[in-house]
Amino acid sequence: MAAGSVVSRATGFVRSAVVAAALGVGALADGYAVGNSVPTIVYMLLLGGALNAVFVPELVKAAKEHEDGGAAYTDRLLTVCGLALLALTAGAVLAAPAIVDLYTDYEGARRTMTVAFARYCLPQIFFLGLFTLLGQVLNARGRFGAMMWTPVLNNVVVIAVFALYLAVADGAEVTARETALLGWGTTAGIAVQALALVPVLRAARFRWRPRFDWRGSGLATPLRSAGWLVLLVLTNQAAYWVTTRLATAAGVRAEALGVDGGAGFAAYNNAYLLWAVPHGIVTVSLVTALMPRMSAAATDGDRAGVRRDVGYALRTSAAAIVPAACALFALAVPVLALVFQYGRTDADDIRRMAATLMAFAPGLIALSGQYVLTRAFYALRDTRTPFLLNLLIAGTNAALSWAAYEVLPARWAVTGMAAAYSVALWAGWAATGWALSRRLRGAGPTGRRGADSAPAALARLLLAAVPAAGLGLAATVVAAPAGPAGAGAAGGLVIAGVFALLARPLRLREVQALLAAARRRAAGPRRPD
Repeated sequence: MAAGSVVSRATGFVRSAVVAAALGVGALADGYAVGNSVPTIVYMLLLGGALNAVFVPELVKAAKEHEDGGAAYTDRLLTVCGLALLALTAGAVLAAPAIVDLYTDYEGARRTMTVAFARYCLPQIFFLGLFTLLGQVLNARGRFGAMMWTPVLNNVVVIAVFALYLAVADGAEVTARETALLGWGTTAGIAVQALALVPVLRAARFRWRPRFDWRGSGLATPLRSAGWLVLLVLTNQAAYWVTTRLATAAGVRAEALGVDGGAGFAAYNNAYLLWAVPHGIVTVSLVTALMPRMSAAATDGDRAGVRRDVGYALRTSAAAIVPAACALFALAVPVLALVFQYGRTDADDIRRMAATLMAFAPGLIALSGQYVLTRAFYALRDTRTPFLLNLLIAGTNAALSWAAYEVLPARWAVTGMAAAYSVALWAGWAATGWALSRRLRGAGPTGRRGADSAPAALARLLLAAVPAAGLGLAATVVAAPAGPAGAGAAGGLVIAGVFALLARPLRLREVQALLAAARRRAAGPRRPD
């Protein structure tokens, strides 16, 4: 799973580089970024969060309790969700102008272009939902890899589309035909990603048969759970709406002051996408694999088993996520230059985006921890508590983002918004940890206590992170004349070296395990005597 995610993220970097080379990070890129983000926003707002969190626990429970292994229940759930996706997609395409106006204050040609991008991209809603539905069915059956590998196909399609655009575009204004090429091409990538799961499902001996006998079938329980998740996503999207409006407005304001890029929504979005990479590779892969086991333990009433899995996930993910956060902070300039500094994107744009990525970096640790704890609640089939806790994150993020927009100069406003999200994530993680510990109190032994508990392990990792990030940043500055690749390599080696040196004295057991695994892989297979 992690290997698939790594390849997916690597091709995603190439995709981002090609998009930035074609569109830059100014007004044109903002229009495309908004248009391409709208499908994900609408999908997650109304359905996506529910599908991601409810499906696996419900399918695992049905497989354990139903005589047919949950086959009929799965068919009914897929039928209900598939019809909902079709209706949602059709309504969103019709409402494209209103949706764009909700998230931006664009006018004239910029608004027309953004609405066109949105219309071409909004059919992604159906395919995003289909990908999630089919992927969760595979996950419930213990088939995890395909959902991590098929996004590579999506990236390849989009890279090919933007490469074609670069070959045929003349560098002048984007025409209606070119807008259609980019929009429909991006949607085609999502469609290929979703449909590629069908052969894997067939190999897993799953055959979907539409079923409409919903009455008395037990679908009311997941639908009630989904209701709380819809509310959770609504709060997230309210905060995201604030951020999008403020970031696009900051970009317009910065452009009026002579800043031609790196200070608007595209810059925020590019930094966010890079920031989320370690989380997708490490935490999402790990928790996806653990989710069926946690759900089964929760169904059996084994709260101690849930606690053990939560502690294991927190310690193991933190061993990779904390060094990754240090790397994102210290290597922001060279990494962003390697990924984005092509075509219309110049060094000044990179420096402004790097500041945004550095502001995001500390929040990566909290994002990972929050994800683990929230999935524990979902395994317990509790979606109400995560919604209530998420109000703290969304409210803090929206309030601090507004303050950043009002107080900071236009060119640095999105950097302040990234810092606002980091602060909100840490506050939410602390509150969620407190709530989950109360929920699982008295559940029995968890395997690690005291100095070996997840909070203690995190504290030691953070102690190592301070010198690692500081020395890594200093190394990138010193090695800057060697170019982005040389500076990035120098900083990365210093960060890795600091964690390796401190692993034993600070008793960073999970880091030691990762280093040992890396040494074994580097040494290759042992030869027989």
